[in-house]
Formats: sequence, structure tokens, C-alpha cells
Amino acid sequence: MYQDSFVPYVNKWGRRTNLLAVALSLGPAVALLGVFGILPPTAAIVGAFASVAVTFGWAWFIEPLSYYPVLGIPGTYMAFLSGNISNLRLPCAAAAQEASDVETGTPQASIISTVAIAASIFVNTVMLGIGAVALVSAFQALPELWRNALESYLVPAVFGAIFAQFGRDYPSIAAIGFTIALVMTVLLEFGYLAFLPSYPLYAVIIVSVFGTTLIARWMWHHDMISPPDEASE
Repeated sequence: MYQDSFVPYVNKWGRRTNLLAVALSLGPAVALLGVFGILPPTAAIVGAFASVAVTFGWAWFIEPLSYYPVLGIPGTYMAFLSGNISNLRLPCAAAAQEASDVETGTPQASIISTVAIAASIFVNTVMLGIGAVALVSAFQALPELWRNALESYLVPAVFGAIFAQFGRDYPSIAAIGFTIALVMTVLLEFGYLAFLPSYPLYAVIIVSVFGTTLIARWMWHHDMISPPDEASE
């Protein structure tokens, strides 16, 4: 039922809702043109698109591929439609799968991820409404040290928790991924990636994600790693 009925249904409506969101995101620009008759020069439009593509274009391909194993098909549609993926949807899906003791990448994990993301969207919307009204002043009332710590280390702490969660099941792959990311970060900080266009943070992410994936695939085909349940037997 999952592959024959649920996934086609999700793909049908997921594509429609995401394409509708893309169309609606152009609403402000259409309103400026249709209501006020404002149309930027073509060179400005092309230049702005090129700037965004150079800076964030890597994320258009890397984020769906790297998040998909945890989010699943329905979760991917829901997460990219609602936003806040790395700091909210992904941690919620991962925590729910861990609590449910399901294996990542399976239909069961995809269902658990879908429920967790739906709950996170509902809670997130309610909390954002409350936060917009009340918590902004409370955050500003915190000491500067606390504000700096929350702004600088909250997202890295979330990613560190996710890394520890999945690294516990596959410690060898976690060590390889950490080593690749560390080497690439050192190369970036010391300017060895300066020959690449723009700020080459994207190179660190691309090499880390695909390098770890390819090495893990090679280890899997050579029986060097196995699922956690088989490894513990």
C-alpha cells in the first residue's frame, strides 16, 4: 500500500503544492508590475539571479539529497514547503525516528517522519505567533552573552546532536564524514580553496556530503558495514 497507493498520492499533491508555492512566491513581483507598473531592467534581474545562484545554487541540489534519507518522500515535500528544515524539521524527524526505533530510509521511518514534521509545522506556527507578540522582547531582555550564545551556537548544537544520534549506529562512517568535513574546513580557513568562485563554503559541503556517501557505498558493497541490528547480533 505504501509504494502503490501512498507514495503516488503524495507525489501528486506534493508536486502541485510545491509548484503552487513557487508561483505564489512571485506574487509580490507580479503585484509591483501589474499594480504599480514597476519593472526592473533585464540586466538587474539577470544579475540578481546570478548572484543568488552562485551563493545558494549548491543548496538546490545538496539539501534535497542530503535531507531525503531522514525526511522521506512526504516529509521532503512538507519540509521544503514550510521551511526551517535544518533547525527544526530535520531534528524533529530524526528524534521521532529514534524514539520509535525505526530504521532510517524505510517506509516505517518515512511515516514517522511525516507525522513528526506535521506536528512540528503546527507547533512552529503557533509558537511563531506567540513569539512574534511576546518572546522578542523577552529575548532582547536576556544578557548579551546569552543572546550571542543562542544566535551563534544554537543551530550547530542541533546538528551536533543529530550527528551523535546517527553516528552511534554507524561510528566508522561518522568518523569518515567528520574527518572529510574537518579537512575541507581547514583548507577553507587557510585559503587553499580561494581559487574557487565566490566564498567556497559550498565546496566544503559538497565534498563532505558526496565524499562520505560514496565511501559509505563502497564500504557497504565490500561488507565493511551493516545495519545496527545485524552488527549487534
